[in-house]
Amino acid sequence: MNATLLRTVRRVGTSGAPADVLVIDGRVAAIAPAGTLDPLDRGTDTEVVEAEGAWLGPGLRDHHVHLDQWALVRRRIDVTDCGSAEQTADRLAAAARSGDPDRVLVGHGYRDGLWPRPARRELLDQAAPGLPVVVVSADLHAVWCNELALAHFGAVLGRALPAGADGVLREQDAFDVTGALSRAPDDQLDASVADAVEAAAARGVTGVVDLEMDADIDRWVRRIHAGTDGLRIASGVYPARLDEAVRRGLRTGDVVDGTRGLLTVGPFKVITDGSLGTRTAATADGEGVLTWTPEDLVPLLRRAVDAGLVPAVHAIGDRAVTLALDALETVGSRGSIEHAQLLSALDVERFARLGVVASVQPEHAMDDRDIADHYWAGRTDRAFPFAALERAGAAMVLGSDAPVAPLDPWVSMAAAVGRDRDGRDPWHPEQRMSALAAWRGSTDGRVSVTVGDVADLVLVPTDPLAASSSALRDMPVLGTALAGRWTHRDL
Repeated sequence: MNATLLRTVRRVGTSGAPADVLVIDGRVAAIAPAGTLDPLDRGTDTEVVEAEGAWLGPGLRDHHVHLDQWALVRRRIDVTDCGSAEQTADRLAAAARSGDPDRVLVGHGYRDGLWPRPARRELLDQAAPGLPVVVVSADLHAVWCNELALAHFGAVLGRALPAGADGVLREQDAFDVTGALSRAPDDQLDASVADAVEAAAARGVTGVVDLEMDADIDRWVRRIHAGTDGLRIASGVYPARLDEAVRRGLRTGDVVDGTRGLLTVGPFKVITDGSLGTRTAATADGEGVLTWTPEDLVPLLRRAVDAGLVPAVHAIGDRAVTLALDALETVGSRGSIEHAQLLSALDVERFARLGVVASVQPEHAMDDRDIADHYWAGRTDRAFPFAALERAGAAMVLGSDAPVAPLDPWVSMAAAVGRDRDGRDPWHPEQRMSALAAWRGSTDGRVSVTVGDVADLVLVPTDPLAASSSALRDMPVLGTALAGRWTHRDL
């Protein structure tokens, strides 16, 4: 028997009265007034943790990550604070002078929507002569390449890459290049992912929905067997692997054998439009791109649903969201809309009526507020409409889309409830999400901890339901437990 007694904690979502919480063999076995549970009654091997003043809640969940990309980005050149193409090239030039001349030079995080002058290929040619250079956009929907990188990845992919004078590839061409960039020996990539999992656990995370584009169930089986077991992983399926998933009988929610319950089959991910930052989100005014026509999307979703896979449809612009909801309604599946950044008033109501989950990434609103004000001028009252969705009764879950935003649910909650950052006034504060909805959307749907729960837990020093957005953003995590096993501890 493995047992842990947490003494004198307060539980999120309750009256706050101190309690003793006993965990036995991975489940919450008892909750009683503080000081009334005796560890000797349960055996001398019970670990006692003095947690007076701490708040205990269900472990946190990020409902949308690209975990391999997040792991790799943490080792790439950060250009997120560069305000121009020239500054970005200068940052990469400095890295080239101090780096290994035999490798591809990779930067991450450029946002060119408001740059005074556009990206130009020659800037990267001059930054690192003789070296392939790729800069991945913050939203992952574009890559900026120099001439050598275009030739290199064209050879890797076996086709010419259609970049113009700017050297920028968008959408599927960009995804193909980032996929090639992600190819690394298993031991190297797995080590990076193990570090990322440890960092996530340190922020109270006990589970993620991994929507890596080259998702592979077997890759996660290997990692878990090797000891990367600090998170529950729901591993998504993309159209390129649909035939394989059907053949193997993979169904959303199924536990994968031999992974101690840590790995499940995730949703079926389909990308139907682009992004705001790359200016490819499909909007009702005809801007952007649709990557699936309704005529092709419906039979694709129907095949996945018939095989037991729950759809997760990427749709950012209001035109794409409408078409995605239409397709889900036609197929008769609930599923989720991933991102849902610009919505019509009619579609806000449809989420609740159809039972479709709005899977949102609130920090994107903080990253893209100025870009939205520019490119979606006159429409931002219905951009990232969290309060409207909440009032309509729509189910919402929160995520980061890491590496687009940090894999840190406290950051997501802060952006949801405050819509502010960096000392700026809140952006469209009328669309703030309630603290309760943000908390519920950042867990597995639980608000508090009750007897019988699986002991996926987080301990923090402050009541998250009463914390300000700035306090949420910087929330210390005292402990994280996965089925009662500490994956992070700082108390």
